[in-house]
Amino acid sequence: MPKRKAAVNIQECVACGCCIKVCPKGAITVPKGISAKVDEALCVGCGKCAKECPASIITLEVTEK
Repeated sequence: MPKRKAAVNIQECVACGCCIKVCPKGAITVPKGISAKVDEALCVGCGKCAKECPASIITLEVTEK
């Protein structure tokens, strides 16, 4: 069964931090306050970050693993 992972459009991200607050696994950080980054090893693909993002720039992508 394919798994989902969050992906951030770094060109559009304004580093507001809304996604960090809702991630149950702590998979999202905002290094240097520039844009959100997803740790794929921690992301479980729940989609909470994508739903919370006010700019709708986080999407869920299907991965091979």
